[in-house]
Order: sequence, then C-alpha cells, then structure tokens
Amino acid sequence: MTPPEVVARSAERDEEKCPMERPLVSVVVPAYNEASLIQKNLTRICNYMRSLEDEYQWEIIVVDDGSTDETGKLAEAFASKNGNVSVLHHIVNLRLAQALKHAFANCRGDYVVTIDIDLSYAPYHIGELLAKIKEANAKVVIASPYMRGGKASNIPFLRRILSVWANRFLSATAKGNLSTFTSMVRAYDGKFLKTLDLRADDVDIHAEIVYKAMLLRARIAELPAHLDWGFQEADGFKRRSSMKIMRSITSYLLSGFIFRPFMFFIGPGLAIMALSTYTFLFVLMHTFVHFQSLPPSVDSVLFRFGASLAAAFDTAPHAFVVGGMSLMIAIQLISLGILSLQSKRYFEELFHLGTTVYRSMLKKQ
Repeated sequence: MTPPEVVARSAERDEEKCPMERPLVSVVVPAYNEASLIQKNLTRICNYMRSLEDEYQWEIIVVDDGSTDETGKLAEAFASKNGNVSVLHHIVNLRLAQALKHAFANCRGDYVVTIDIDLSYAPYHIGELLAKIKEANAKVVIASPYMRGGKASNIPFLRRILSVWANRFLSATAKGNLSTFTSMVRAYDGKFLKTLDLRADDVDIHAEIVYKAMLLRARIAELPAHLDWGFQEADGFKRRSSMKIMRSITSYLLSGFIFRPFMFFIGPGLAIMALSTYTFLFVLMHTFVHFQSLPPSVDSVLFRFGASLAAAFDTAPHAFVVGGMSLMIAIQLISLGILSLQSKRYFEELFHLGTTVYRSMLKKQ
C-alpha cells in the first residue's frame, strides 16, 4: 500500500506539471488618427493587464482603421517591443463596426474586452468588466455611465445630450432594463461572440450585438462606469468629439427600428386614427344638427340625411378632408406595423435556426 506522504508528493508533482490554465483575455482597441496618444495609452493598457497576470493571460489587438497620420506605424513600433500586442490594418477607414468585426475574427480569447484608445474609460474598467462577466455568468457586460452608480464627466454638451437621449430611446424600444446601449467598452464571452453574425457598418454595431444577444436569451449585465473625457486633458490632450451627429442619429433610429419596428408604425397609426375619429365625430355632430333643423315636410330620411351631410360639408369642408386623409394614413401605418411584426418574427426564427446550425458546425471543427 502506498504511503500517504508519497501520494501527496505525487499529486504535487502532477499539479506542477499541469497547472490550471488561466483564461485568455483579448483586449480590442480600434484606432483612427490617434498618433498623438496611441503609444502612451497602449503602455497604460499593457501595464494594467500585467497587474492581472496572476488571474489571466492576455493579448491586445489594435485595429488601425485607415488612419491618415502615423497611428499605424506607431502601433507597429509598439507591438514590435511587446509580444502580447498585434496590429491589424485597414487601407482606408471602414468605420467602427468593420474594425471591431475584423478584430473579433482574429481574437483567441476566452473573454474579449473592447475599449477606446483615448481611455475615456480608464483601464481599471477592464478588470471590473471581467469580474462582472464571471460573477453574473453573462455573455455580455456593458460599462454604463448612465445606470445607478455610473458617472459621465467633461463631455461636450451636444455629445452628452445626444448620448443620453439615444440610450433612453433605445432602452424604450428594447425589451429589457438596460440603461446603456451605445457604450463600446464591454466584455464578451469569446465563444458566444464568435457565434454572432454581425451586419452593422458603424456605431450601430453596439445595439445590434445587444439585440441579437437578447434574441438568443443570453444574459446581459451592466457595470457602473465612469466616462471621463478629462483623462486626456490632464496630459495636455484636448479631446474633440468625432461623432458625426446626423449619421449617429440615423444609426440610433435604425437600431430602435430593429428592436421593435412595429412601434414606428402602430403607435403613430393609432394616434392618427384618433385624429380621424375626432374629425368624423365632429362631422357627425354637425350633420345631426342640420338634420334636426330641416323642415318636417321633407319625408325621405335618406334625402334629409344627404342634405344634412352636404350642409355639414359646406360648414366645415376641411373636416372631411382631414378625416378622410388621416383615416387612410392610419390604416396604412397600422397595416405596415402588423407586417413588420410578422417579418420580425420570421427573422427571429431564421436567426435562431442559423445560429444553431453555425454552432453545430463550430463543434464539428
């Protein structure tokens, strides 16, 4: 019989040979014309990731999205001195969604974290996101400056108003209790992220990921975060808003349409139907008044009604025009709402089917 101390030493040697492997974290950093800060901020991210090495392995993937300055060369120079960093390049600017999708396709991580190169969300958010995704057993965790405990500082007024109301609008259209949809700073389950077929071209990719995660009944969590544009100003860098206002508004409206398209038709349709009903009640009231005022010598009820209707039209012709047009528009909008609801259900069924097939193919590989 083997002595207990021999068994213990053997177990220790086996543990030394096969240590528990730390999960790999892929940090995705899109960059466009950020030459003035890219090396400094990549150093900050790397230093923070090194503080997590007891718990995680890590890699950083920088996507130079067609920069016209020295961003790409400086990123490559930094990567040449840091083995955990790799750089992907776009010849021309393909916008945020393409940069993220390119990085996602090249990630190896068990977890994928996306963060802005301007560090408007400080690097410590990476560790908090990773802790939250494990604690909540979530597939997506969003850094939220707009939930309870979150904070936004030093944001230009127009950018802040647009961001707040865009998130409120998306929250109202989506089925869920999320307060932030537009934040790029997130943590993803790596395997889950690779099963999503993403089609967006720009900032609307954030809402698309949430929408498709909701369709798959994936757990989505939020983390109170501090969005601070003053972080770079402290180092003498003046952060300017690069957001294209009209393009962003259009993207958010389309994202809201994706979440609940029938709201864009049925809601306005019912409101216009109420206007049409009011005008027709107005017309009927005037018709009744004229009907009562006709002399009793007119025996035909149908004739009296026709004469009353004509008199009501002479009194308020606009009511007939408004009522008729609003009724037609209301019927069309409500019909489109019903069709969009049907199309949405068809899409959800096809998306579930396609995702199931794709996952089964990944398992066989």
